[in-house]
Amino acid sequence: MRITSKLTLGFLTALLALPMTPIQVVMAGEEQRAPPEARTAGTLSQQVVRAIQQIQELMNPEDPEDEPDLVRAKEELDELRERRWNRMNDFEKSTLLNFFTNYYLTLEDYPNAILTFEEILLIEELREDTRLRTLRSLGQLYAAEEDWANSIRNYEGWRDLSLEEDDIVYRGLSYAHYQMEQFDEALPYWIAYMEFLLDAGEQLGRDDYAYLNGIYFTIEDFDSALELTKTMIVLYDDPLDWMNLSAVYASMDDEEHRIQSLNLAYLKGYLDDENRFLNLGQSMAGIDIPYSGSKIIGDGLDQQIVEGNVDNMQTFTQMFLIASMFEDALEPAQIYADLSESGDGYDTLGYVHYVLTDYAAAEDAFQQALDKGELSDRADTLMFLSRSRLEQDDFEGALAAARQAADAGDSGDRTAAENYINFINSTRDRFNVLAERRQDAIDFYETYPPLR
Repeated sequence: MRITSKLTLGFLTALLALPMTPIQVVMAGEEQRAPPEARTAGTLSQQVVRAIQQIQELMNPEDPEDEPDLVRAKEELDELRERRWNRMNDFEKSTLLNFFTNYYLTLEDYPNAILTFEEILLIEELREDTRLRTLRSLGQLYAAEEDWANSIRNYEGWRDLSLEEDDIVYRGLSYAHYQMEQFDEALPYWIAYMEFLLDAGEQLGRDDYAYLNGIYFTIEDFDSALELTKTMIVLYDDPLDWMNLSAVYASMDDEEHRIQSLNLAYLKGYLDDENRFLNLGQSMAGIDIPYSGSKIIGDGLDQQIVEGNVDNMQTFTQMFLIASMFEDALEPAQIYADLSESGDGYDTLGYVHYVLTDYAAAEDAFQQALDKGELSDRADTLMFLSRSRLEQDDFEGALAAARQAADAGDSGDRTAAENYINFINSTRDRFNVLAERRQDAIDFYETYPPLR
């Protein structure tokens, strides 16, 4: 993850020489803080002042309609350095170099800006406020170039020298350590950054909390992540935080609260992801309320958040079966059967019909399952086909299916099929006996004349 981007790093071009504004590098969207008062003095010669003023006009024309002439400004900067560098005092050198950094920053030439800032630090009699701004600027520029170690080095150099703290430095140190996967080191700097802003009476954004929560997750401090996530829900009521709450409970193996929090998010209308709809629906079955789970998945299908593909329709059907809602299972079972490339879909449809005692429809579905093939358990499908036929008094058909089941399965399936064959034969014998007795009774009463 790249936190600091060149495209989001803004630079403010200014001057170091008083009374002009000192140069600072600032993150996009941040306000500049006033630098500490200078503790060393310096003067510019008239020749340098005139040259600087001319360069300033080229880089920042007074008329806002005039375009900066950066090419000529760079020529003037090079000429001034070549002509007067050896005669300049340290204050003049730092002023000139700051104009070079302004030029490079305007062009977003960060490598040369870094080299120039590093050169400023080599000046022996460098004003303390200039050194501080330079160190902080280098911290940000190295971050823009993803040189995290040097970014940390300069930020820490700033803290060693400064009598005060700074939120930009805190944040930069946390980012840099995070990028180097030094998460334990990133954490205290970010907490200090947040506390610094709060103490200053400034508002924190949700992203500030989210970054902290990300660190807690990464270092597996789930207790802290849980409390922070609850705070974020109170402050922002953001759907993502509700999802994160469920994730925290999952990480803590607290299944009951995981499902409760995800269900609350669903009731608030925050679920917009197929996996979460399916996860919540199936989780409801896991805590013995499969009907609610089936309603949730059905809602996801109705909203077209859950795709009506073969896997999801199989899951939807199974939810109704677990809830013993067989009538409700018929429609999704039929869709599942039609979509399935194997015969398993029709096997499920046959089972639903069988439980609903529609044995003719069950027989037809089981036969389609066998015709389609690639069944997960061919022997089991044949046994249900046999049972469906037996329920319709089709003894020969039932025997044929049971014999096929005996040949299709393992030893356990064979034993079960053979036992069922015996049951079919005994059932047929009883059926025949009863049929003979019914016929005898009919014949007996037919010998008497009808009553008048």
